[in-house]
Amino acid sequence: MEKITVAVGSTRRPKLGAVREALDLISPRLGPRAHFDVVGVEVPSGVRHTPLSRQEIMTGARQRAEALLVIAREKNAAWKYFVGLEGGIDIVHERGARWVFLENWAYVTDGAGRASFGQSGAVLMPELLVKSVVDDGIELSEAIDAFAGGHGIRDAQGAWGVLTDNLVTRQDSFRIAILNAFAPFFALGVSQKSQART
Repeated sequence: MEKITVAVGSTRRPKLGAVREALDLISPRLGPRAHFDVVGVEVPSGVRHTPLSRQEIMTGARQRAEALLVIAREKNAAWKYFVGLEGGIDIVHERGARWVFLENWAYVTDGAGRASFGQSGAVLMPELLVKSVVDDGIELSEAIDAFAGGHGIRDAQGAWGVLTDNLVTRQDSFRIAILNAFAPFFALGVSQKSQART
């Protein structure tokens, strides 16, 4: 059985759990006879704690994966996939209104030229939370604790869980982003197989 190591640019439980859940679902497509091992490494995103645009969220995810690539080359680590995860806020102006969404993004690369982004979807943030994070510059992890009257929510259900009454947790949303980012790695193979049969 082949061992495939997936490096993740974080040691946070919801992020690592999301990667493990996603790999459980897609491992038959990525490596049917492989065992996937997940390694978490804390790396910087290079963006602010709470990114305030889709571009900044995507940049943070990509830069986390690229930081892992540098570490792998320095340590000669046998990591096959590099995953960067970043959450943040996307602000959309539509018909004179400001809509503020919480989003999570994943960036996956094999370090050999193949790479892809995946997104979680988005959930609308209430104005009270928007004022704290966007207008007052409070980090989302602190703002969501105050908003929900809890502590350490980022490492539990996350803002996603608070905003959806736990129908979608932080881990759930990252899992979806990871599945979407990995899709080109296995979906192309499915497409090629079906073309070969016709």
